[in-house]
Amino acid sequence: MIFQQDHLYHVYNRSIARRKVFVNYGNYIYFLKKTRKNLLPHCRILAYCLMPDHFHLMVYVDCLEISIEDMSGNMKKRTLNQSIGILLRSYTNALQNQEKFTGSLFQQHTKSICLTEPKGITPAYFETVFGARINVLPNEKEYPQFCFDYIHNNPVKAGLVAAADQWEFSSAKDYCGIRNGKLPDKNLAEKLGITFRHK
Repeated sequence: MIFQQDHLYHVYNRSIARRKVFVNYGNYIYFLKKTRKNLLPHCRILAYCLMPDHFHLMVYVDCLEISIEDMSGNMKKRTLNQSIGILLRSYTNALQNQEKFTGSLFQQHTKSICLTEPKGITPAYFETVFGARINVLPNEKEYPQFCFDYIHNNPVKAGLVAAADQWEFSSAKDYCGIRNGKLPDKNLAEKLGITFRHK
């Protein structure tokens, strides 16, 4: 993954063969704790959604590389990519121990799409009675809001809940005022003009 400082990204990954990533409530909470520990030194999280077999994060990158102390007391550098890898490997190891399996859990490459420089985003196509049409957003500045909405409505689209704020494992509850979680940076979202919209 290629990240740039001071840009907004949609980061996501799915399990291999749609294996359950989160088997129980504790797994979701553990993943969020690992996310906080490994990613917050690099970035601020504006939105997240953990689904049974995949996850979505919307992050604003503050720092590509941090200094950390290793087990020998020496300082070393760690990149955001390395921190994402540590998050996924440590979570996988914990789930392997819990569920008694071996092998990979997540797909090999975690995806990241820059939302503030959407030149590389492939436009979506949809079929109409008049043939294939391109789905173009009217303004590039709408990409972050579009992604924010997409992340929060994932459980609704999957038929897990009727409304986004009913899903326990996303930042939708925080934006609705149902919960006062510390993981999503609501102030930054407001500053960037991104708002939670009830569907």
